Amino acid sequence: MQMTDGKVALAVGAHADDVEFGMAGTLSLLTKVGFEPHIMTITFCDLDSNEMTRERIAQIRDKEARSSATVIGAKYHPPIVPDVMVFYEDKLIRRVAAVIREVQPTIVLLPSLSDYMEDHMNTARLVLTACFVRGMRNYLTDPPRDMTNQDVYLYHAQPVQNRDPLRQFVIPDLFVDITSEMETKLNMIRCYESQWKWLKDTQGMDNFLENARNCSRELAQFAPSRMEYAEGFRQHSHVGFSAKDEDILSHALGEKVIKKH
Repeated sequence: MQMTDGKVALAVGAHADDVEFGMAGTLSLLTKVGFEPHIMTITFCDLDSNEMTRERIAQIRDKEARSSATVIGAKYHPPIVPDVMVFYEDKLIRRVAAVIREVQPTIVLLPSLSDYMEDHMNTARLVLTACFVRGMRNYLTDPPRDMTNQDVYLYHAQPVQNRDPLRQFVIPDLFVDITSEMETKLNMIRCYESQWKWLKDTQGMDNFLENARNCSRELAQFAPSRMEYAEGFRQHSHVGFSAKDEDILSHALGEKVIKKH
């Protein structure tokens, strides 16, 4: 696919499969309108098994994540920290900031600032600051990368199960109609074979494909206009990130994006 200069979309998740559950349909749509797609996972997912060693499950999860990225032709950026070790701290900000400067995204899809676990929320905070410092010459990333000055627009995905930590349903500002991309989204999730048993044992999720379908279907019911499946986003303030207060996700995807009333 021929990409257009400046049209780069980066989706970041705390764990391998977070992007797929909450953002993959939207990232697929962006790819189809000419955006260069990137996916970054923050953690090694090395605690995702009670039977395998940490090293072995991390290897498996990394392979699964890379396979998933290939479904939409996305470049995959590998994890930087063990599970449950995602803290808002200097060394991790510098690592994430290096990726931001390398990729130079114009659209960033990131987790909700309010979600059921700290890894998700801290990932959002790390990505926000990493984007904020992209144009600060004296800020040193790890590894070192030159500053960039592109505008960046940030969109927070829905929390897991569309609910905040206090069990309240979250209505997004933007509903993205992913009906045309639902099978692509599910194909990406299918890459995570190791998760079938883990999610059933730890979260009581018998079928994570059906769970993904149900969450997207449930959200679509709240959209102002009819759609079968939806992903939702709330846009972060443009201050410090872009010169103008614009919604380029809606501009890029046109009628696929419906704003709440």
